[in-house]
Amino acid sequence: MEQKNKTHYSDTIKLFGSEPEPAFESADRLTALWGRNWGCDNDVGQIRAVLMHRPGDEFGIIDRSKRIDAIGTYGDVDKGWYWQSDRIPELSELQAQHDGLADALRAEGAEVIYVEGVDNGRFKSVYTRDSSFAVKGGAIVTRLAPRMRHGEELPITRTLAKAGMPILRTLTGTSMAEGGSFAWLNSSTAVIGRSIRVNDQGIDQITEVLRHQGVELIVVDLCGYDIHIDGHFLMVDTHLALVSARGLPFTFLERLKQLDIRTVEINQDDNSWVVNGLAVSPGRVIMPRGLSDRTRAALEGHGVDIIEIDYGKVQLNGGGIHCSTCPLIRDRVD
Repeated sequence: MEQKNKTHYSDTIKLFGSEPEPAFESADRLTALWGRNWGCDNDVGQIRAVLMHRPGDEFGIIDRSKRIDAIGTYGDVDKGWYWQSDRIPELSELQAQHDGLADALRAEGAEVIYVEGVDNGRFKSVYTRDSSFAVKGGAIVTRLAPRMRHGEELPITRTLAKAGMPILRTLTGTSMAEGGSFAWLNSSTAVIGRSIRVNDQGIDQITEVLRHQGVELIVVDLCGYDIHIDGHFLMVDTHLALVSARGLPFTFLERLKQLDIRTVEINQDDNSWVVNGLAVSPGRVIMPRGLSDRTRAALEGHGVDIIEIDYGKVQLNGGGIHCSTCPLIRDRVD
């Protein structure tokens, strides 16, 4: 009798077998098992869902008496916080501009999902691009580099899980990486900027996830204490990027040509923050005000529609529109 039961067990397992196909990131499988076609394989497809954090009580840690006169900014080395410009706006001003960005995204068809549980003075959490980013089928939760951002990963992970988004990797060990230095070029190619905020261990762990999805990760080295590639590079259409060429290696600019990606270069008359915008659909981009006539004409000549909003207050602490948004779902593009 015991032998017969074992035979029944084996025959049943054999009959019903294992089914590894389709892959985890298959759109039909994701929708059936996870409720939505989570993730991104490009930076320009129609945004369907985006992660944001509205500035809040965590800004109360800022002490305006803690001015670092030698460099003209604010911070407390012992407590680990810093404000990286010579002006600190009121919280209400930051909230108003952040709300304007969220409203613009909703007007473009995006669901805005807000991070829950930000605390302990982590006011850099407004820059949700850095603490996670979307790949095919889910998110990679990063490991943030500066002390004032340590611990942002917990509320991000909880929020993504509550939303139902698969988390494909959480960076571990002594890895460091931040999403502002990651960008999709096309569905099979991405780029990451190695810098003071992104080390080889972080790159290796991200590469491992992408390799299983058939994606090549190009690594470029950023200059000096430059932290993220999104200060110099923005995909605005399927084969078009806005770039600050001075901040990018020549070899990367040449690689863009090989990938049939044309570039529009910003110039000295532009607000440098325009490159930290966000494509909401192919050829349609949200940018801060300050685009020069020459760059505007070049973009419009390529058929790009530009949505301009006020975002100068939020930028004062080192992050713009791109930094403040983490797309969770985009439509795939050809």
